Amino acid sequence: MLNISHNNVTENIDLKSFKSGKDIFTKEYYKRFKTFLLVFAILFIIILFLPWTQNITSNGNVTTLKPNQRPQSLQSQIPGRIEEWFVQEGDLVKKGDTILRISEVKSEYFDERLAERTDNQLNAKTSSVEAYKGKVLALNNQISSLKQELNLKLKQAKNKVIQTALKIKTDSIDLEAAKIKANIANTQFNRTVLLQEEGLKAVKDVEEKRAKLQEANAKLISQENKYLTSKNEAINAQLSISTLNATYGDKLAKAQSNLYTAQSNGYDTEVEVSKLETNLANYQKRTSLLFVTAPQDGYINKAIKSGVGETFKEGDQLVSIMPANYDLAVEMYVRPIDLPLIHVNEKVRVQFDGWPAIVFSGWPNVSYGTYGAKVIAIENYSSTNGMFRVLLVPDESEAEWPKAIRVGSGAKTIALLEDVSIWFELWRQLNSFPPNYYQPNAEKSDYKN
Repeated sequence: MLNISHNNVTENIDLKSFKSGKDIFTKEYYKRFKTFLLVFAILFIIILFLPWTQNITSNGNVTTLKPNQRPQSLQSQIPGRIEEWFVQEGDLVKKGDTILRISEVKSEYFDERLAERTDNQLNAKTSSVEAYKGKVLALNNQISSLKQELNLKLKQAKNKVIQTALKIKTDSIDLEAAKIKANIANTQFNRTVLLQEEGLKAVKDVEEKRAKLQEANAKLISQENKYLTSKNEAINAQLSISTLNATYGDKLAKAQSNLYTAQSNGYDTEVEVSKLETNLANYQKRTSLLFVTAPQDGYINKAIKSGVGETFKEGDQLVSIMPANYDLAVEMYVRPIDLPLIHVNEKVRVQFDGWPAIVFSGWPNVSYGTYGAKVIAIENYSSTNGMFRVLLVPDESEAEWPKAIRVGSGAKTIALLEDVSIWFELWRQLNSFPPNYYQPNAEKSDYKN
C-alpha cells in the first residue's frame, strides 16, 4: 500500500483473518537473540556491581634487597699489570680467595725489598730519637748541676762579702788606735824635745822618743794600707758575685741552647719517623693490593680485563662478580601521579618474565602465575626516567618466589589498591580519573627488615 489515502484499510478489515496476514503479524522475530540480549543485560548489570580491585601496573626488574648483594665489579686501587689469573668465568669463590695477581708499573715501587729497607730506615731513625732523648736528659742534668753550683758559689761569695765587711770594720778600729798612738808618740816627742832644750832631758831620751814616733807613724801607715786593702777585698767580693752571675748565666744559656737544639732535632727526627711509619704502612698495604681478592662469596661473571700482561689504571674495572647469597627483590617504577597511592607494606602482585601467567588485574584471586609481594621502600627522588622507584620484597604469607629467578630479569607488577565496584571503575576509566586516594589502615605497620 502506498498510503495515498488517509483512510486506513486496517480499520475496516482484520488483516490477521487472512492466512498471509496471520503469518506475518503473529510471528515473533529474533526471539532467541532477544532472550540472549536480555540475559546478557541482566548479567552485565550484575557484573557491574561485582567488586573490582583498583591497581597500578608497572614494569620492573628483579634485583636484590641489600646493596651489597647486587652484582659488582672489582677495581684495583693502584695501576698495575696483570700477571696471573687464578679463576675463570663461572667459578664460585669464597671471601678472601685470590682472583688475580698484578705487578707494579711505577718505577718508584719496582724494588721488591722496598718495605724491608724502609723498615730499616725506620729503626735507625727511632734509635736517633732515643739518642736525642738521652742528650736532652743529659743537658737537663747539666743545667740542674750548673744551677746548684751557682747557688753554692753565690753563697760563698756572699759569705766573703760579709767577712770583708767585718775585716774593714776591724781594720778601721785598728787604724784609729794607730792614729791615737801616733799622736801620743808625737806629743811625747815634742815634750821631750822641750825638756831637752831646758836641760831636763838627755839627748838620749829625745832620740828614743823620736824612734818611737817613727815606729808609731810606720804602724799608722801600715794600718792605713791594711784598711785600704780590706776595702778593695770588699769591692772584689761584690764584683765576684756579678762575675759569677755573668759566668754561670753564659754557661746556662749555652746549655739551654744546646737543650733546645737537641729537642728541635729530636722533634724533627720524630717527624721523619712518623713519615717513615706512614710510608712503611703504605708500602705494606700496596704490597697486599698486588693480589685482588674476593670481597664476599660469589660467582665470577665476566673478566673485564682478560689478558695476561695487560696494563690498567687505578679504578679500572677488572672483573665482575655476583654474590652467592642474596635476598631477591623487585624494583618497580610508578608515575608521580600514582605515587601518593603507594604505601609501605601495600600488597603487590608480580609476574616474572619467562613464567606463564593468566592475569586479571582487578581480580588478583583469579589470576594464575603471579606471586605476592609487598612494598618495603619508596624512593623520595625521581629516577632518570621521571618516575619514582619502589622496592618490593616477597610476601611471606604467599607462595615462595621461583628458585630459578635470576637478578636482572624482567617483571611486571600490579599494585593492589582499594576495592570498588566495576561500574565505578568503568566510570573512572572513561573520565580518566586517578584511582581513589586513600590511606592504609592504622594497624598496618612499616615493614622492617
